[in-house]
Amino acid sequence: MEQLIPFDYSTLRVIWWALLGTLLVAFAVMDGFDLGMATVLPLVARQDIERRVVINVAGPVWEGNQVWLITGGGAVFAAWPLLYASAFSGFYPAMMLLLIALILRPVGFKYRSKMPSRRWRRAWDAVLCGSGLIASLVFGVAVGNVMIGVPFGFDADSMRPLYQGGFFDLFTPFPLLCGLLSVCMLAMHGSALLFWKTDGALAARARTAGSLFALASLVLFALGGWWAAHGLVGFSITSAIDPNQLSNPLAKSVVAMPSAWFHNYALWPAMWIAPILGLGGAVLVILALQLRIAAAAFLSSALSVAGIVLTFGFSIFPFLLPSSLDPHASLTIWDASSSRLTLWVMLLATAVLLPIVCLYTAWVYRVMRGKVTSASVGDAPHAY
Repeated sequence: MEQLIPFDYSTLRVIWWALLGTLLVAFAVMDGFDLGMATVLPLVARQDIERRVVINVAGPVWEGNQVWLITGGGAVFAAWPLLYASAFSGFYPAMMLLLIALILRPVGFKYRSKMPSRRWRRAWDAVLCGSGLIASLVFGVAVGNVMIGVPFGFDADSMRPLYQGGFFDLFTPFPLLCGLLSVCMLAMHGSALLFWKTDGALAARARTAGSLFALASLVLFALGGWWAAHGLVGFSITSAIDPNQLSNPLAKSVVAMPSAWFHNYALWPAMWIAPILGLGGAVLVILALQLRIAAAAFLSSALSVAGIVLTFGFSIFPFLLPSSLDPHASLTIWDASSSRLTLWVMLLATAVLLPIVCLYTAWVYRVMRGKVTSASVGDAPHAY
């Protein structure tokens, strides 16, 4: 069977690394704006009808946006089982916090307008805002912890992941910076979409919030880059590797050294496109919002989000999950993947299903095009 596979093991691993990155970017861009809109809900919407308008911008599409998170999780489980086992063991309390936040969001969307009580609606507004804020923060903190290394290793006999950290160990200064960047980045993205999809005083407040969060994202992303270049310890492989070898994370040598996350940019200068998009996109968001070009502001915001996520992926390549406890046990794309046959079968399934998801998503957004206003929410029998 394997003789019929047109790609070697190394190529399939790189393809799945690229697919995983694509899914993460798609999730950050597509689901990021509804997380961001929930975060800025109390800032931009002051009256009940304005908050209903915000919820009705995200309400019809947020479930479809979650497909990218589920697909990404499934891809990690099937293509990188050691990464799935190690990450979920280490981040288990944080993952539970994230799941609670994500579970409360649909409940808020569905039940918030079921009763006219002002106290009831304000309580659900707080839940929606808190869930968007917590989910955005946890995603960023997880990324920051991956960059500084996660305290895990493997039992040499059973290859069982062994995690030696605690929940509060995740919240050290650099991961907190990444978490704050994630919150501001997604709040910028959500505000840009609200400026595009709404009108009146609500759109004006979204424009102001989008400008402030874009400026904050710009500063925090630049600060993170400066930190990574001046003192943040990264990881580098020091032994020869065979990209076609069977997965074994204990068969290589890795050292931790300052500024190691910049090595890839020296080897492949084209990778600089990612941080340039991250910084330049945020600048364009501010300019487009000041010039009141709503579509350009949202497109620039999407580019900035994609650039920031890609910067993370490009910086740590070929690592997937570095280990601060035992750097030699770090997981890379060369030593943590499923078999060649599994990667090939999954690639065939993805080639069929991914275009269907993209076409369905495009159709949904075409149907839901146009502004959401107080009048449209009031007249719509299925409005949230």
